[in-house]
Amino acid sequence: MAGYRALLLSIGEGEIAARDNDLEDAGTFSVDKVVADASVDDYDALLLPGGTVNPDKLRMDEDAVRFVRDFFNSGKPIGTICRGPWALVEAGVMSGRQITSFPSVRTDLRNAGAEVLDQEVVTDECLVSSRSPEDLPAFCAKVVEEFAEGRHDARVGAATGGA
Repeated sequence: MAGYRALLLSIGEGEIAARDNDLEDAGTFSVDKVVADASVDDYDALLLPGGTVNPDKLRMDEDAVRFVRDFFNSGKPIGTICRGPWALVEAGVMSGRQITSFPSVRTDLRNAGAEVLDQEVVTDECLVSSRSPEDLPAFCAKVVEEFAEGRHDARVGAATGGA
């Protein structure tokens, strides 16, 4: 996307190791900011990672959950794939939302009040979700579209609780 710069937020400082399918080394990346020190006002969009390890670590971190909740309530676009929606469940923002995910997360989403659809890409206002890496072409295209569109005012302040 022209005009945007991707920044890496993490629950810890330094570098993080990327993994392909949770197993194979895919390089390291420098953390730009620790999520505990991040402000939603400083970001235009949020992309929650897929896989198993990263989403699980995010949903267990209070600062990450707070940031995800605040970001969701801001109405700014969020993209999530695979098991990434775990953080949204933990943030208590899924009630009444349509979403898709990796099959193992769907019960958690339903229990959190979401309507789970088994589709390549699901968009609910500016929340874009996909099931797995096989959906990446459609997911990436829709994420770019939603990120370019920006904030959805209808969602601002809609969800306030935690899980």
